Amino acid sequence: MVEISNDVAAKLDKYWAMTEKALTLAKIAAADKNSREYKSATDFLAMAKNYLGDSRHFAGKGDLLTALAAASYAHAWLDAGARIGLFAVDNSSNLFTVD
Repeated sequence: MVEISNDVAAKLDKYWAMTEKALTLAKIAAADKNSREYKSATDFLAMAKNYLGDSRHFAGKGDLLTALAAASYAHAWLDAGARIGLFAVDNSSNLFTVD
């Protein structure tokens, strides 16, 4: 069981770092702050940040599996936003499936 916890903790650290970097690279593509796309992009960013916060909360309580799931969701919101064009992203970063 200890080995599994170490594996989960390592993956969690990886997802936290990956998601934090993705947050710095994801720029809202829409210029018009009143557009549906801009509002959707801000919602996607908020969801990513909230799930990342949830992940850290669960990790702090020792629930690493739930923390890993929340971290994965956090990154998924950013990746989905990039994929559908809500975010302008660095295509060379390997953090987004936009190619």
